[in-house]
Amino acid sequence: MDAAEITIGVLALQGAFEEHQERLERLDGVKTVQVRTPADLASIDGIVLPGGESTAMGLIGSHDGTWDALKRFINGSGDGTSCGGDQKGKPTWGTCAGMVLLSDRCVGTSAVIEDGQALIGGLDVLVCRNYFGSQISSFELSTPCPPLEGRASSKEVGALSENRDYPGIFIRAPAILNAGPDVEVLGRVLATPCRQAAVVLRELERKIGAGEEVIKMGVVDALVRDSEGSCNEGEGKKMYIDVGADESALADDDDGIQEEKKDANVFTENSLHLPGAASCGGREVICAVRKNNIISTCFHPELTADLRWHEYFVGVVRESKLKDIHV
Repeated sequence: MDAAEITIGVLALQGAFEEHQERLERLDGVKTVQVRTPADLASIDGIVLPGGESTAMGLIGSHDGTWDALKRFINGSGDGTSCGGDQKGKPTWGTCAGMVLLSDRCVGTSAVIEDGQALIGGLDVLVCRNYFGSQISSFELSTPCPPLEGRASSKEVGALSENRDYPGIFIRAPAILNAGPDVEVLGRVLATPCRQAAVVLRELERKIGAGEEVIKMGVVDALVRDSEGSCNEGEGKKMYIDVGADESALADDDDGIQEEKKDANVFTENSLHLPGAASCGGREVICAVRKNNIISTCFHPELTADLRWHEYFVGVVRESKLKDIHV
């Protein structure tokens, strides 16, 4: 068995799976396959859960047993029943929607799905779905680059491997609000949530303040409704709940953008205020994490020419395969 040659599966139920394949196959010794059924997991060394629509992926994957097989593949079975006979989890990378799927806790899930968003789990994080807003609020923002150690090499001359900021592309992106003690934070940004996400966060804070343990929480209705449930706008009636903040907790920057006061070690250059954002100011959120075999990013590395996150994941997969060979 040659550890230098690896096969990476890309979940191909929906989303940007072909883009991930194209970028992965630019790297030396990497072959990719599309994963649609439990049987497809048997021959791969790691898997990518791409960006796309997490609700649709969950509905499709839960129908034929793929979700249960992915849970065993990613998190380990402990009973020898996982694909390939391994009991420990295989290297996994979730981007955008994939981050949502890998989270243990998620808020802002679709309100029309019975029992809420279907999650694979494995990462001790709380994710806010669509934190940055809708499709029209898509943007590019400088984010921290992946760790240099263990990156694979590219077939292309002049591959981007230096330790400079990474161009993160955010499309209806989630954000990690907090992470458990065993989760390594690889990147943070400072950004204002969209209005709907801000309402979700306010309701989340209310629940936490009341001592509730929140695992999944759907979209909170941001419309003001009367006693009969109508949201028709009347005279002097606000159509939306105000999402504000104590002005004493806010500070204006040179552009008039309100952001929460932060400690001096926050990288304020990685900050953003989008059209349609709430008026409650920005907050620091996590955009990239790792816990053992699982990596997660809220942006879309498959939509850039910069291969550094793909290099990093390939390095993780190759290291895992090498360990398996020597067991």
